[in-house]
Amino acid sequence: MDRLHSMKVFAKVVEQGSFVRAAEIMSLSNAVVTRYIVDLENHLGTRLLNRSTRRLSLTESGQAFLERVRHILPEIEEAEAIVAMETKKPAGTLSLYSHVGFGQGQLGKLLPEYSQAYPDVVLDISLSERTMDLVEEGMDIGFFSSLQKFDASMVVRKIGVAEVVLCASPSYIAKHGAPETPDDLTQHACLNFSHEHLRHYWHVKTDEGIRDIPITSKLVSNSAILLRDFTLAGMGITMRPSFSLGDDLRCGKLQRVLADYQMGQVAVMMAYPSRRLLSAKVRSFVDFIMDKFPQPESDPWL
Repeated sequence: MDRLHSMKVFAKVVEQGSFVRAAEIMSLSNAVVTRYIVDLENHLGTRLLNRSTRRLSLTESGQAFLERVRHILPEIEEAEAIVAMETKKPAGTLSLYSHVGFGQGQLGKLLPEYSQAYPDVVLDISLSERTMDLVEEGMDIGFFSSLQKFDASMVVRKIGVAEVVLCASPSYIAKHGAPETPDDLTQHACLNFSHEHLRHYWHVKTDEGIRDIPITSKLVSNSAILLRDFTLAGMGITMRPSFSLGDDLRCGKLQRVLADYQMGQVAVMMAYPSRRLLSAKVRSFVDFIMDKFPQPESDPWL
């Protein structure tokens, strides 16, 4: 039994004082209207209407039930209208997660344009070095790197592949020179992300294959922001994905070193919990991002 529809039929029968008129207004047969009322009474375990050939009257239970129904139905109709509006027009709060490197390097440039296009959407943005569970944290969309682990049940869209690059500030290069071969890195101060397997060695692809180059870490941090700041300050050479430092490289604040050698790649993915019944705000944002990154196999940040 559709309990909600049964309540609507009951209210309409009482309003019209007739099964026949209620059936006509709701485009139902008399038999169907009668069935709804009978099923509702059976469900509630009480008679709601006294029926005769000439008139209908509410029982005491029917009167009490009608008073509740008259409050409930408008609330439900209003809720349905609000949801229907949200599915058509992007509105409400859109919660986004990103790891710091991508968020700091890219979202600041992208989100103002989205906000201008969809002014009724409020952006709630969380940048974190830790991987968030989108469902558990109640997030709509997340940006992850291929170095992170996340729920395999997510809908995942690859938006780009970033080159891992070595770079330093012009002031550092002027003072210490630029390494000419991977082995020269052993003589330089290195600024390192706090992955244990990177703390003492950097992996470089050479003609001889992948080599582990011993390094001296002058600074180790789990913060992409600090690593960028210290690199800009001339403290050493850092190894970061291009999406976190692309603007600094383009404007000359940082310079690539050992650009002829490959350090690896990091894919960037956009993920969200479900592809079914997406709200307008989520759908509009997914479409916006995919339009900005039409070639996911390329590096759009260099």
